[in-house]
This record gives sequence, C-alpha cells and structure tokens, in this order.
Amino acid sequence: SPDRHRKSLLVLVSLVTGVMVAVSGSIAFVGLVMPHLVRMVVGATHARVLAVAPLAGAVFMVWVDLVSRTLVAPRELPLGVITALVGVPVFITLMRRKSYMFGGR
Repeated sequence: SPDRHRKSLLVLVSLVTGVMVAVSGSIAFVGLVMPHLVRMVVGATHARVLAVAPLAGAVFMVWVDLVSRTLVAPRELPLGVITALVGVPVFITLMRRKSYMFGGR
C-alpha cells in the first residue's frame, strides 16, 4: 500500500540521515534543516530557497560559534552540542507537522 511504502521510506531516510550525521558530525545537520526552514519563510520557489539557504546556514553557524565560545567562557563548547540542541527539535517539529509536505506533494 502507498501508506506503508511511504512509512518505510521515511524510516529509511531517517536511518540514512542518522548515519550521515554520525559520520560527518552534527554540523552537516545544518545542511538538512536550514533549507526547510528557509522554505517555510521565503516560500517553495527553488530560486529563492537556493539563494537564501546558504546565507541562512552561514549566519546560523556564526551564531552557534559565538554561543559556543561565550556560553561557558573561558572554555568552549563543541559546535555540535549547540547545533544539536537547536537543530534536533526543529527537525522533529518539521517532521511532525502535517501541513508541511516534503517533496512538493
């Protein structure tokens, strides 16, 4: 059935995403989350998303770097800690929203 197939694909994509993040670190997670957040703000036009997503990701990473250096100064938190604390809840929220359609459906 299509519903079962869709759920199987969602599980597969989640596992592959987990492997990607485990191998490359949670900074790569920004590349997965930011385009979806940008899409919600600027609309689904690919030209807009492609223009704004890299800038949004860069601004987010500068913000994460600033927070990681100043939160427990003079020590530094790993970037991945702050990235995960912000990125995971956002990603889970995106996945749970019924009104947000992945793949343009």
